Parts: sequence; C-alpha cells; structure tokens
Amino acid sequence: MNEMGVRRFGRVNWLGAWTLMIREIRRFVNVWLQTVMAPLINAGLLLMIFTIAIGSQRGDVMGVDFMTFLAPGILTMTVIQNAFANSSSSLVSAKVQGNIVDTLMPPLSAAELVAGYIGGAVARGLLVGVVIAAGSFLFLDVGLVHAGWAVTFILLGSILMGGLGIIAGIYANKFDQLSAITNFLVTPLAFLSGTFYSIDALPPFMQTLSHANPFFYIIDGVRFGMIGVSDSSPWTGLWVVTGSCIVVLAICHRWMRSGYRLKA
Repeated sequence: MNEMGVRRFGRVNWLGAWTLMIREIRRFVNVWLQTVMAPLINAGLLLMIFTIAIGSQRGDVMGVDFMTFLAPGILTMTVIQNAFANSSSSLVSAKVQGNIVDTLMPPLSAAELVAGYIGGAVARGLLVGVVIAAGSFLFLDVGLVHAGWAVTFILLGSILMGGLGIIAGIYANKFDQLSAITNFLVTPLAFLSGTFYSIDALPPFMQTLSHANPFFYIIDGVRFGMIGVSDSSPWTGLWVVTGSCIVVLAICHRWMRSGYRLKA
C-alpha cells in the first residue's frame, strides 16, 4: 500500500501545475470581453485622445514620430497591468469566497503553485500584447524592429507583474485592499516609467528615480524591440528586470510555503 504523505508523481507535479495554469487561463478567457477586448479598447482610446489632443502639435521624440513612440509604452503598460490583475484577482477572489482551500489542499508544492499562477498571468499578458501589437501594426504601422528583445521584455514584465500580483493577492484580504495597492503603487509606477515621455525631458533627480523603477526598463526594452530606440541599454534593462523577477518570485515562494495570510 502507498504510504500516506508520500508524493507518487515524481519530484515535480507537472500535471498539477499545468492544471492550475489552465484553470487560470480559462478563468480570464471565459470573460474575454473584460480581459481582452476592454484593454484593447482602452489602449485605442488613449492613442486616439493623444492623437487628437497633441499628436499634430508634438514634435518627434528620440527621432521618431510621437505616436510611434507612444504605442510601445501603452502596449507594455496594458500588458503588465493585466498580468498583475490576473494573479492578484484570482487569489483575492478565492480568499473572499472562502475556496482558497481548494488551491492549497491539492498535492502542489509552493513552487508549483507559483508556477501555475505565473503561467496564467503570462498567458493573459501575452494575449493582450499580441492583440494590441496587431492593432498598432494595422493602424500606426508600428512593427517589430528587434522582435527578440520585445518578446523577452514582455515575458519578463508579465512574470514580474504576475509575481507582484501573487504578493498583493496574498497580502490583501478583500478587494478594497487590492484596489489600494493597484491605485497607489502599481498605477503610479506604470505611469511614471516613461510610458508617455522620454526621461531625458525630466530633471536629473526624477531621472535617477526613474532608473530605480523596474517598470521603466520593461517599457524601455519593449520600445527598443518595437521601434529601435530607447533611453537606456536593453542589456542593463535585462539584468535589472531579471533580478527583480528573481527577488519577487523568491518572496512568492516563501509566502506560499509558509502559508502567510493564506492558512489559519
């Protein structure tokens, strides 16, 4: 007879982690009007408003047309916000509805739980990114100058924000607390990271603060991949964002393993 408490599916429960990821993907696909179409419409509205308001009056930015410069920033901001929303809302919903135990009881390790949630966040971020990139190509003729860099930073940005979403979802016990984290932390960092401007236009002190913001490197890296211009070296951004991902994922693993704010 099998001994109780012994894992009978190898060192890694691949099927369990895959199932959790598929559950997360199906969760946002079932409401695709909110999770896919709404971000596309919001991104389109932002581009339209900037075009009408200042598009014809604004000169080139870093040698490219202002709307061409703006498109990668809006795309990246939308991707990272959706990756964050996917993992954070899933955890908070489970805690509020009282079914978080359904996630904690299956034979999944902390690393497998984190991988499942991160997989769902990355899938949503990539899907939103592909849809907005297609719209940018069709209406603004913005393609991919360095496709590898663009995909790399979108992936790393989704992983980072998916991890931050796990941290926020574990910490928040209700949606009001999650909204506070989103409104006072995630949104300001996203807006103040060079989405709508080059940081060369900022005073030296603000430039220093921007260089301490990982979101800046994500947006700058995607911009380099799409239009070939950036405020900093993509290699610097790669190291900063990768290091940030490692730190965030380590915190996620520690909190999942200890059951912090998840178990009685």
